[in-house]
Amino acid sequence: MSQVQIHLNDRQQYILRCTVRHYIATAEPVGSKVLAEEYNLNVSPATIRSCLGYLEKAGLLYQPHTSAGRVPSDSGYRIYVDQLITPSETLSRRMENLLRDRLNFEDWSLEALLRDAAQLLATLSGYITLITLPQSNTSRLRHLQLITVDSQRVMLIVVTDALETKSTLMELPKTPEGEDLDTELLERTLQILSNFLNSKLRDRPLSDLSKLDWGELDREFQIYAEWLRAMITDWTRRFKTPAATRLVVSGVSEVLRQPEFSELNQVQTLMQLLEEEQEQLCPLIFENPEPENSGKRVNVRIGSENPIDTIRTCTLISSPYRRGGVPVGSVGVLGPTRMRYENAIAMVEAAADYISEALS
Repeated sequence: MSQVQIHLNDRQQYILRCTVRHYIATAEPVGSKVLAEEYNLNVSPATIRSCLGYLEKAGLLYQPHTSAGRVPSDSGYRIYVDQLITPSETLSRRMENLLRDRLNFEDWSLEALLRDAAQLLATLSGYITLITLPQSNTSRLRHLQLITVDSQRVMLIVVTDALETKSTLMELPKTPEGEDLDTELLERTLQILSNFLNSKLRDRPLSDLSKLDWGELDREFQIYAEWLRAMITDWTRRFKTPAATRLVVSGVSEVLRQPEFSELNQVQTLMQLLEEEQEQLCPLIFENPEPENSGKRVNVRIGSENPIDTIRTCTLISSPYRRGGVPVGSVGVLGPTRMRYENAIAMVEAAADYISEALS
């Protein structure tokens, strides 16, 4: 997200950093007395109050009550994330080591690997972890097989380069005489068709299948041409599973311990989003950091920067994972804006790097 354009001198930056960190640690509004007693500011309480007043006028802090201390606003968190912190390299290395020690991507189901990674990230971060499965339009066909179900139906089984398996049932076309094909002949024919399609389609991106030149099919398969076209078109549509079923979620119980989620109504709306409205979340999680040339590896949406009302009091941090240099999915954590950003950013980056390594 774009930076908030507010100029702060060194003292104002330091006091903002101390205020945000203290609020993250305690969930209590921060006053000048606390800052003077607990941080080595080397300035008078009057100077601290003056700085806090300036930061409040700039919209970076606010007072929840007239007599209370200050609390960071979304803009204050944005300055903090963009200008005042560095993600923890130590924690990032620890996260990578834990993933390597506890997960084995050489003997894995992709979804099981992502679920284990999500659970570990949720446990370590204390926030909800959201990991999208690889997006279908970036996957490539690894193998397909046509298998006889009965005299009228066959099953198409497809394996992608991400080791995802999909299947669909298809009705067989009628023969010119309207009779059922002999079972043994049907099995041989399907094997020939499977070999033919594998030779034509292997390693092709799934998104290219709808653009095939069907005139290239051999004449011996003309009886099946329209059926094959309908079958693969239908399979391509089925493969694009709704986003709501392609999101791994973990750590809900972890984040619900935070005081921000003490109200039952807020918990219910969050649970509804995670369980029934995931299609709203997936585009946000699978969004590349911007701008592309900034060198940033994570996307941080703070509070009101989120377009979904339910999470406008939350922060969503995400980073894409890649296969062959191409983003195919994303790792994210969702928690209150009162988040340990240095730690969360480092852990999300480490998890994305690990999954990218596993996929390659």
